[in-house]
Amino acid sequence: MFERFTVPARQAVITAQQDARERRQTHIRTENVLIALYESPTSPGAQLLRDAGVERADVEADIVRMHRGDAPDPEALATIGIDLDEVRRQVEVAFGPGALERTRAARGKGAGKHVPFDRPAKKSLELSLREALRLDRSYIGSEHILLGLLHAETGAAHHILASRGVTLAGMRAAVEEFGRGAASG
Repeated sequence: MFERFTVPARQAVITAQQDARERRQTHIRTENVLIALYESPTSPGAQLLRDAGVERADVEADIVRMHRGDAPDPEALATIGIDLDEVRRQVEVAFGPGALERTRAARGKGAGKHVPFDRPAKKSLELSLREALRLDRSYIGSEHILLGLLHAETGAAHHILASRGVTLAGMRAAVEEFGRGAASG
């Protein structure tokens, strides 16, 4: 299927993997794919997002907000009797200074290795092929990836876009209109 992707669409997939690595995620998620669409600013996907009033900075802020709970919350841990600073101190006494920074997780576990797509991200790419075929296209452009992300079953990217008023039906119409006046990407 990857051979059908346009250059900007391929770049988005590659950038999504890099984004997942930088965020130290074990899988590429739909939100990584969404933010990666902005990598090629002149691509149809990025232009359509901006035309819908969805800016990269806003998507990035939504992603950060979504994953804020991924890090330990010292105040929440304190309510159940765990002093995070004391735990860190004891780890350093037992294993030496900087012990927590030497773990695989701290170094970015698997950095440089292949990061697989999670199920919703994989599904969104499959749906991008269906969207391209629905529009009678022989290629998958960034605009088709965007449409794939807008399906309800495709996870966080769908929720981010829906919260900003972007719908599958509305974006389909925008893609069709865009396709009448511009080359794909």
